[in-house]
Amino acid sequence: MTAVTAETVGKALTAGAEALFRRRRPDGAFGDDPPASVLGTAGAVAALHAADPSGCADLVDAGTAWLRRAQHDDGGWGGVVGAGTAVVPTAVAVAALALSAPADSVDAIAAGRTRLAALGGVDTITDPAISLLCRQLLTMAGMTAEAGPLRRLPLEIVLFDRVRRQRLSFRTAPFVGLALMQTDMLPAGRLRRATLRRARPAAVRLLRSIHDHEGRTGALSEDPWPAALVLLGLARSGEAPGIARAAVGWLRRAVRPDGSWDAVANLDLTRSGYAATGLIAAGYAGDPRLHATREFLHAARKTEAFEVLAVPPGGWSYSNARGWPVTLESAEILSALAGFPDAGTDPVLRQGLTWLAGRQDSRGSWSLWVRDTRLANDGPCPAITSQAILAFHDAGHPDDHPAIARAAAWLLTRAAPDGTFENLWYRDHTSGTAVVVAALSRVGHARHDVVRRAARWLRGTQLPDGSWGPGDGTGGTVEETSWAVQGLLATGDPDAAGAVDRGVAWLVAAAGPDGAWPAARVCNYIRHHMRYPNAVITQALALRALGEYRRAAATRSGTASGAVAR
Repeated sequence: MTAVTAETVGKALTAGAEALFRRRRPDGAFGDDPPASVLGTAGAVAALHAADPSGCADLVDAGTAWLRRAQHDDGGWGGVVGAGTAVVPTAVAVAALALSAPADSVDAIAAGRTRLAALGGVDTITDPAISLLCRQLLTMAGMTAEAGPLRRLPLEIVLFDRVRRQRLSFRTAPFVGLALMQTDMLPAGRLRRATLRRARPAAVRLLRSIHDHEGRTGALSEDPWPAALVLLGLARSGEAPGIARAAVGWLRRAVRPDGSWDAVANLDLTRSGYAATGLIAAGYAGDPRLHATREFLHAARKTEAFEVLAVPPGGWSYSNARGWPVTLESAEILSALAGFPDAGTDPVLRQGLTWLAGRQDSRGSWSLWVRDTRLANDGPCPAITSQAILAFHDAGHPDDHPAIARAAAWLLTRAAPDGTFENLWYRDHTSGTAVVVAALSRVGHARHDVVRRAARWLRGTQLPDGSWGPGDGTGGTVEETSWAVQGLLATGDPDAAGAVDRGVAWLVAAAGPDGAWPAARVCNYIRHHMRYPNAVITQALALRALGEYRRAAATRSGTASGAVAR
C-alpha cells in the first residue's frame, strides 16, 4: 500500500482534481455516464407499447431486445448493468416483456418466472409500495400466480392535500399513475365510483401541475422509471392525453443508443454540488474553472414554489431550475457556495440558508421533500439532517444557531443500539454514521458519548486493507472509505489517527493512472433493492477526504493551509 506522505496525498489530489475537471461541461455543470436501467427500460417499453404501439414500435422493439440481452444466465435481472440478480428488476422485466413483446420473449419470460419463484417472489420485497407495483405489473401481464393478491390504491387521498403530501410525498406522480392503471383491473362498487368521480380529476390536476412546473416537457421528474409509470396509467385510463403525448416525446428523446434508458434522473445539480465541494476541499476554490459552476448553481436556484409538495421557492433541485426542490442537494450546494472566496457577500447563499432553515422539521430533523412527512423514504433522515448542519456550519453560523442546535439535539437521539445511523439515499451504515459523526463533531459534540460510540463503530468496521464498506464485512469502496475518513478526522480523536492514515493510504492507492477513482453502487434508488454508481460523487468524496486530511496535517504541523500551488 502507498505510504501516506504529503507528497503522495498532494499528487493524488492534483490528479484527482484534474480528472474531475474533465467532467465539467462548458455551462459549469459536471457530467456522468449513468448505467442503463432494467427498471427504466422495462417501464418505458411497457408504457410506450400501451400509449402508442404503432408509433413507438421502434422504441419497444429496441428496448425489449435490450432487456433480453441484459437477462442473466440464471434467468433474472439486476437493477442496473453490472448488478446481481434481484427480485424487483426480475419481476418488472418479466412483466414488461409479457406486456410488450410476448411472442419474441417466450424463453426469456419462462426463465424469468422460474428465477423469480426461486428468489421467493414479490413477497420478499420489503418496501410496500414497490411490492404493490410489482404485483400490479405482473397482474396486468396475466401472471396472477406470481402477483398474488392486489391491493386497491386509495386514489381518494389526492382530495386531501396535507395528508397526500405527508403520506405520498415525492411518490405522488407514480402513485397517481398506478392508481389510474387500476381503472379496468379492480371494478369499483357504487360508492367507490362516486368518490372516484371526484378523485380522478383531482389526480389529473396534480399531474398537470407537475407538467406545467417542469415546462411541459413530459419529463415528470426527469426520471424514466416514474415517467413511464405515469404514462402507463394515463394510457390505460385515457386521462390527460396531452400529458401522455409529451411523456412519449420525452421518453423518445431520453432513450440511449442501445435501446435502453438511464438508471436515474438527470442529476446535474447533485453532481455539480458534490464536485464543487470536493474541488474546494482539494484547494481549488479560487480556480477560474469553477467560476462557471458557481454561476450555474446560482442560476439553478428555484424562483417558483412547487405547489404539489408545498415547497416555497429558494432551494435547489437535483436536476435544474424547473426540477423538484430537495433539501439534500440544496444543503450540498450551500456548502459549496460557502466555500467560494466571495461567500461573505453572496446573497444567493444567504437566501438559500433562509430557505433551508424554513424546511426544518418540527422535530429538528430534515426530510428530503416534505416537512414532517410520514413517508419512510422521504425522511426524517440523519444523513440529510447532518448535511444541513454542515451547510450552516460551513457558512459560518455558530454552534448555538437555533437550526443547528435543534438538529444536533435530534441526531443525538437517533443512534441505533450499535451506535450507527441511517442514510436514506446512500448505502447503510458507514455513510450515515460517518456523516453524522462529522456534523456533530464540527458543531461541538465530538466528545459526546453518542458520537464517541459511533466513531468506535467506524474504527471497528475498518477492513484489514484500510478501507471501509457498509460495515458488514463486504469489500471496501472509495465512497465509504472517504466518508469514514472525513468522519473520524472531524472528531480530532488521536485514537483514530491510525485508522485515518490507513484509510488515506488505501484511497491514494485506489486511484487509477488518470487520477480517477472507481465508483461503486452505493447510491440508493430503491432503498434495500436497487443502487447505482455515480462517478462524480465518488471523485468528489475522495477529494474531500484527502483535502481534509491534508488540511488537518498542515494544521498540526503549523504549515500553510494546504491550498494547491500552481
